[in-house]
Amino acid sequence: MSRVAKNPIPVPAGVEVNLTAASITVKGPQGVLSQGLTSLVMVEHANGNLQVSPANDGTAANAMSGTTRALLANMIHGVAKGFEKKLTLVGVGYRAQAQGSKLSLSLGFSHPVEHVMPEGVKVETPSQTEILIKGADKQRVGQVAAYVRAYRSPEPYKGKGVRYADEVVSLKETKKK
Repeated sequence: MSRVAKNPIPVPAGVEVNLTAASITVKGPQGVLSQGLTSLVMVEHANGNLQVSPANDGTAANAMSGTTRALLANMIHGVAKGFEKKLTLVGVGYRAQAQGSKLSLSLGFSHPVEHVMPEGVKVETPSQTEILIKGADKQRVGQVAAYVRAYRSPEPYKGKGVRYADEVVSLKETKKK
């Protein structure tokens, strides 16, 4: 059995889990998430915990049990507390502004870049050079952050661009004559 799947997932107060044979739905203060289940894993809900186990002794079932456990743990954490990614803008004149469900970026192009947030993802700009992307779905929050970063990823000589707050950009030395 997978070492990851052996750990039970505690379900905090205020989070409701609805388990069926083919899917699981988790509802909490941050929203509702749902995930389809494969026939290779069994999920049991008892004593305020979720326990994931493989349905048979196969390698695929063992691997899917660990994957399913990680996905369910992220779903429960997401609907209880939520996930967030912080991006920073480095460069003269680079600015960001949140307008409802839109993010307007000024990244040195001849036009402003507009990014529309998908459903379930919110964006905030505490300052002109900081972007906070929040939501209940970890995968969706990370993907939106990656899309925003891809508009102008950090270049290796001056470090200008959009980067994650904890990202370290190693700068190259310029070419000598």
